[in-house]
Amino acid sequence: MELKQMNEENQVYFVDSDQLPPEVLARKHALESDPSVRSDHMKYLADMEIIDSDVKDRVLQAMDEFDYNSYTAADVERALSHETCSVEDFKALLSPAAAPYLEQMARRAEAETRRHFGNTVYLFTPLYIANYCQNYCVYCGFNCYNNINRKKLSMEEIEHEMQVIASTGMEEILILTGESRKYSDVTYIGEAVKIARKYFRNIGIEIYPVNTDEYAYLHECGVDYVTVFQETYNPTHYETLHLLGHKRVWPYRFDAQERALRAGMRGVAFSALLGLDDFRKDALATALHVYLLQRRYPHAEFSLSCPRLRPIVNNDKINPRDVGEKELCQVLCAYRIFLPYVGITVSSRESKEFRDGITKICATKVSAGVSTGIGDHEAKYTGKEDTDTGDEQFEIDDNRSFDRMYQDLEDGGLQPVLNDYIYV
Repeated sequence: MELKQMNEENQVYFVDSDQLPPEVLARKHALESDPSVRSDHMKYLADMEIIDSDVKDRVLQAMDEFDYNSYTAADVERALSHETCSVEDFKALLSPAAAPYLEQMARRAEAETRRHFGNTVYLFTPLYIANYCQNYCVYCGFNCYNNINRKKLSMEEIEHEMQVIASTGMEEILILTGESRKYSDVTYIGEAVKIARKYFRNIGIEIYPVNTDEYAYLHECGVDYVTVFQETYNPTHYETLHLLGHKRVWPYRFDAQERALRAGMRGVAFSALLGLDDFRKDALATALHVYLLQRRYPHAEFSLSCPRLRPIVNNDKINPRDVGEKELCQVLCAYRIFLPYVGITVSSRESKEFRDGITKICATKVSAGVSTGIGDHEAKYTGKEDTDTGDEQFEIDDNRSFDRMYQDLEDGGLQPVLNDYIYV
């Protein structure tokens, strides 16, 4: 069945097949027509650690049972009247019935944010050190079949990029790679983290999921927190979007944050990529994933984000079809009301206007000086020409520099924060 037909019949919102380049579409159809090529997406591979955890089953059950069209205005009003937001209240706030109450939700979310975070907003920047990937994810610019300029930074290049970023005053960095153990193995990432420790006070990684002992090694190298996007929590639709590679194994990806916490990481971050599937169910699953692990690991720091699909190299048609800014705002406000202590990150995928507005309501962390390409921070910051760079993962919308973002936050009555963690 064509993916376009699946969208119409099953209300799956990501459109792909009629927009992929012809040669990529041909490979996609070849994979779909040959079951022997596509491994079972729910079956662990030999090198994947299996942990004893019931969180997956609890999240999937709640998502399957979530009939958001059954909620009424009375349910939403009841949820907003409660001092503490229950899971059932949260479901009501995600429902279509809550749309007319967006202003009330925003006021409640703002009150919760000020109560727990004051007027602070944290700043960080991502650094992509490689864009080689062994996965075929049809919506991602790094996917192994996309014809892009590939690059892996050397340690010398990594240090130079970090020096350029640190010179702006930034104190937190997020290190990212394509999902390829062949080109970006754990040791390579660990050495990059050791360099980062010389220049930054807070270091995160967003890489392919690894086993507990590997997370422990990366923590020893200096990693503070781990970010993993589940992409979509719907395993059935996940299978149609992830056709090859380790990323294809849905349950191993789901348990990544819990393995990281067991390895001693200080914090973990969660997200679904809104627009790949039913955004209301993905938002519910993301928040419940955080909610359940927060109770199991109360000492850890938790954060979440709500990135939406963005155009990629060779496919400018990739966009979420049903998640506008009002829907995104509803999800973010519902997150804040349900999880008042959890950090919320809004990335440069979103517009300047949206980010300026949402930081006054519920977002507590934003990126600045962003590039999703490989090795081009110096060119971005100084204007110096550099042709030896790797292509970006996706297009960003907000191109503000660190200085500009810092000033805009201050002008908006907020307090930019670069770091709040002290090593002893």
